Amino acid sequence: MTEETPGFEEKPDVPSGATPDDAEPKAAAPSEEEAAAPAGDTDPTVGLTAQLDQARMALSERTADLQRLQAEYQNYRRRVERDRVTVKEVAVANLLSELLPVLDDVGRAREHGELVGGFKSVAESLETVVAKLGLQQFGKEGEPFDPTIHEALMHSYAPDVTETTCVAILQPGYRIGERTIRPARVAVAEPQPGATPAAAKEEKTDDEESGGTEEV
Repeated sequence: MTEETPGFEEKPDVPSGATPDDAEPKAAAPSEEEAAAPAGDTDPTVGLTAQLDQARMALSERTADLQRLQAEYQNYRRRVERDRVTVKEVAVANLLSELLPVLDDVGRAREHGELVGGFKSVAESLETVVAKLGLQQFGKEGEPFDPTIHEALMHSYAPDVTETTCVAILQPGYRIGERTIRPARVAVAEPQPGATPAAAKEEKTDDEESGGTEEV
């Protein structure tokens, strides 16, 4: 039986050629990511929240792009439709402009009572067709002169008018919708210089009659 010497502790056996430190296990060194990560930031929901925010931002950008493209497409469709209508109106106006002399001949023949027989039937058919295409005739005697739709070829003075008035229609005007193809060619009359308008004469006469009777 071996006796233990008091005051001394037994040391584990150390292999030859090894230092005492090699006998104790060492802790694994932390990785760079673990070293860089702050302590306590190990919640996995943080990364998911960041990814969700990025997805929402990307979705908002794509939605804005889609809305912008849709608005541009709608503007393009309206512009194409407007251009199509304009081209159609111009084409119809050019065609009808070539027919205006024929319509003038028809009108003169009607005024002289020469629109009879087969010629009358053809003329009425032509007027029906141009009316379906939107052609409208304008210009009447007695209407006020409007330089935007009338062309004055003759000028005179008249005591019975209070403003520049169309007193004769030399050639009717034609329009398609708001587009004037040809202005009405008219003779106009202006009030006589120095003449008192009829309305003013009537008012003056009424004043004289009311003031001419004196009480005795």
